[in-house]
Amino acid sequence: MLQDDKILVGKGENPVYLLPQMANRHGLIAGATGTGKTVTLKVLAEGLSDLGVPVFLADIKGDVGGTALPGALNDKITERLNTVGVDPAAYTPTGYPCRFWDVFGKGGIPVRATVTDVGPLLLSRLLGLTEAQYGVLNIVFRVADDNGWELIDFKDLRAMLAYVGEHRKDYVTTYGNVTTQSVGAIQRALLALEEDGAETFFGEPQLDIQDWMQPGPDGRGTINILHCVELAQKPLLYATFMLWMLSELYETLPEVGDAAKPKLVFFFDEAHMLFADAPKALVDKVVQVVKLIRSKGVGIFFITQTPSDIPDEVLAQLNNRVQHALRAYTPAEQKAVRTAAQSFRANPNFKTEDAIGSMGTGVALVSMLDEEGVPTVVEQATICPPRSSLNALDAATRALLTANDALYAKYKDAVDDRSAYEILDEQNQAEAAEKAEEEAEKAAEAEAKAQAKAEREAERERKAQYKAMGLDSQGRSPLERSLQKATKSTVRSVGRNLGRSITRGLLGNTNKTVRNAAGTFAGNIVSDLLGNLF
Repeated sequence: MLQDDKILVGKGENPVYLLPQMANRHGLIAGATGTGKTVTLKVLAEGLSDLGVPVFLADIKGDVGGTALPGALNDKITERLNTVGVDPAAYTPTGYPCRFWDVFGKGGIPVRATVTDVGPLLLSRLLGLTEAQYGVLNIVFRVADDNGWELIDFKDLRAMLAYVGEHRKDYVTTYGNVTTQSVGAIQRALLALEEDGAETFFGEPQLDIQDWMQPGPDGRGTINILHCVELAQKPLLYATFMLWMLSELYETLPEVGDAAKPKLVFFFDEAHMLFADAPKALVDKVVQVVKLIRSKGVGIFFITQTPSDIPDEVLAQLNNRVQHALRAYTPAEQKAVRTAAQSFRANPNFKTEDAIGSMGTGVALVSMLDEEGVPTVVEQATICPPRSSLNALDAATRALLTANDALYAKYKDAVDDRSAYEILDEQNQAEAAEKAEEEAEKAAEAEAKAQAKAEREAERERKAQYKAMGLDSQGRSPLERSLQKATKSTVRSVGRNLGRSITRGLLGNTNKTVRNAAGTFAGNIVSDLLGNLF
């Protein structure tokens, strides 16, 4: 809710405002379950939208989708308005321009990024790779880039890693040593990411961050809601997406310095999921992004149960703070309360540590930055009611809003263009076909040799059998050979005489010498023909 272009967060002894020019100094909303963190988140998001600032919400529990629908003025809302000093007559329930996203494409517009865009450094940090393994992963990306093989989806990365592993000896002098141990370790790490659903996240069309900057149809900032109910169960993929998104924003947005209002504000619900069991390199990356992205006009608010869920390096960057009640039953919880109390600028009218444990739902300790960037004295404030619905959005309504969204057609269908996997698959098929052809030729040649050998052995065996029977190589006995020879000699003699007789008869009075020569020639032909018949 806006008052004088400032976001009214709540009211204690004095109203507490989030100043637009300070919203990029980041913030924290903390408190035990059921103390009102989600309402605070919605109040801030609605106020930013009213200022024309686009918002991103990571909806872990699926309970902020009602922001798209108007709320309703009831007795509880009226009581809350009176407490914070707002005339109920000035309260106008309204829905906000919301756009729903989902990495898995089930609860909103699909969100994708290419493997190349995520890059080897971020991937290695997320996977907890050693320096040597990161070096191998970097070589994989370099080989792909030098060959013009795009790394788009997850199967591209797997195929490229396998290819470099198989051809590692070819790349030693150009890129460096690639060991089978490092390749195997990376493959195992990728398997964990794949099991989280990386095949769905990596691909095209890739999300254009500028699409989050689009204003709503009425000029209010669009509230982009990432449906994380399923993604929250995949911590590695959740961290991959969040870090890629922040890195993408930092790398693509220009420097704006201290602007009148932020260009975009993020709210990460259940923020402990981003840091749970995170390697130090990953935390370092988050710290780096949180520190630097402020100059790009981007604000980040973490929502979690206790401030101790956030690493100290990150916590130190969160200047706008809303602390809902914490329950302290154990020594560790009591210590967390004291730590949270010490992070506020003390108010002489109450003891902060005592207030943290005694506040009811919808009441919080609030300290925001003033015009000079100095934290205000903490107020025990009643939080304003949101103007949108407090109810969760049902799946059918969310699906309808998503299907009617102008960006749905742009991202709904995954595109699997020719990239590294297809290129390497074609090479493998060509090599396999060439190898099969060579093997077929060798097999045919071997078969021909074997056939010829078998025929020779059969011929030798036949001749040996003839010889043993007293026959010649053609299976004839001596008598048969003598009779055949005599028959052929007689037939040839008859043939020659017959041929000469026919020729003399045909040539008649021709010169005697010619008749004799022709007769001899014809006789030889006839005798050979007859001889061959017998």
